[in-house]
Amino acid sequence: MRSSVVYRVVIAVLLSLLLAACDGGAGKPAFQLTDLTGADFGRSFQLTDHNGKLRTLDDFKGKVVAIFFGYTYCPDVCPTTMGEMALVMKELGKDAERVQVLFITVDPARDTPALLSNYVPAFHPSFLGLYGDADATARTAKEFKIFFQKQPLAGGGYTVDHSAGTYIYDASGRLRLFSAYGQGAQKLLHDIRLLLG
Repeated sequence: MRSSVVYRVVIAVLLSLLLAACDGGAGKPAFQLTDLTGADFGRSFQLTDHNGKLRTLDDFKGKVVAIFFGYTYCPDVCPTTMGEMALVMKELGKDAERVQVLFITVDPARDTPALLSNYVPAFHPSFLGLYGDADATARTAKEFKIFFQKQPLAGGGYTVDHSAGTYIYDASGRLRLFSAYGQGAQKLLHDIRLLLG
């Protein structure tokens, strides 16, 4: 008698596990971008915004945050990404007030606060440019697993090779998504709407 009760309990547990496995994660959001939920990097930064205010990631809790690393002299990837984020903000309408886009420069030697304050808000007035000295930039890049390297140009000057993608955080400040360059505004819009709830 007792063994049949144990047998029924074991069967019930196994059935519930099988049903959970077949569920396919129906309770999880159907993200179109790369899901980084649970990642142990990109936890914070300490940089100055283009208005001269010291910032950390915690300053933006309560908003969905999109972080892009780039530089103002970038000929293509950076303005394209910032333009896509501007389009996302436009499509979000009033919900755009619950989103913060941060542009972190990997070229602090040239990207002065004055330059960032002209460049970044030109895409959208709420966007913030962030910068630090060489050491702070290197620390932040390491924390976010970002690659960047100067490439000299013939005749002087340089460009900067850098990782091209956008990190997206939920309103609790947790890293949730990565959008590789070229994913397009519609996927960004779709997943940011999911995070906004």
